[in-house]
Amino acid sequence: MTVTQDAAPDVVGDDAGAPGQLTLTLFGLHARSRGGWLSVAALIRLLADLGVEEPAVRSALSRLKRRGLLEAERRDGAAGYALSSSAVELLVEGDARIFGRRRAGRDDGWLLAVFSVPESQRDRRHQLRTSLTQLGFGTVAPGVWVAPGHLVEQTRVALARRGLTEFVDLFRASTVDALPGAGADLAAKVATWWDLDPVAESCATFSERFSALDDDDALRALSLDPQAAYRAYLPMLTAWRRLPYLDPGLPLDLLPADWPGLRAEQLFVAADQALRGPAGRHADALIAAPAPPSPRSPRAPRAATAR
Repeated sequence: MTVTQDAAPDVVGDDAGAPGQLTLTLFGLHARSRGGWLSVAALIRLLADLGVEEPAVRSALSRLKRRGLLEAERRDGAAGYALSSSAVELLVEGDARIFGRRRAGRDDGWLLAVFSVPESQRDRRHQLRTSLTQLGFGTVAPGVWVAPGHLVEQTRVALARRGLTEFVDLFRASTVDALPGAGADLAAKVATWWDLDPVAESCATFSERFSALDDDDALRALSLDPQAAYRAYLPMLTAWRRLPYLDPGLPLDLLPADWPGLRAEQLFVAADQALRGPAGRHADALIAAPAPPSPRSPRAPRAATAR
């Protein structure tokens, strides 16, 4: 089973508090070390601890299955879901953006993507533009896109996975002075190549929503309570997952002053370091907990036997 073409945008664009998004975060964190599979019973316990009711869990699992991200599978007699091969690739690709992200410097140079897609394959053109946007590229001119140079390997892998390599030529550049319209004020040009306002708004919203985690004492207190750490960490990570796809990690000196993405990055890194471990221990306990016995239906009274 393959992921539908619109699955990747949905993965990073849905409401971060939606059951489907929380479910995908749980699979990314805890299924891959367990053969890519989690039981339905474990998922119900994991999400119940985040305030998600069982019908919403089952509905989320069905939607993720329809999108090609999960496959229904029984193991040892237990009903569950396994990550599809395409979903595993998607999560591995996301790991580099979510956990291995770094901000570019001027010394990284630039990556240029020049592409041309035949009119007869307009759907592939749309897919290519969507992929480049998610990778962090900005638009210089029709068919000419630019990104920080350190994204070259991620770009190659992502384009190859989506079967888009044949349409794109990639070039490395130490400067972008030769690009259409590039002048001395590179910061001003960057603001035209990327739509920075919604990125800044999303980063500011993230920092405001999780401001309680922007405090060393609060993080230390949460880290001592695995359940509290889990309840704080999972929604935070789920909300953060989409930001590295929106913010390409441009050099700070090319961004507006007091760029809100910097605070968002610092908040995530500190919370991830403090809470991932204890949150994971609580999740492990929930996954390993025995499933409660199924309630038995009361027996119907026997009909009286005529004598």
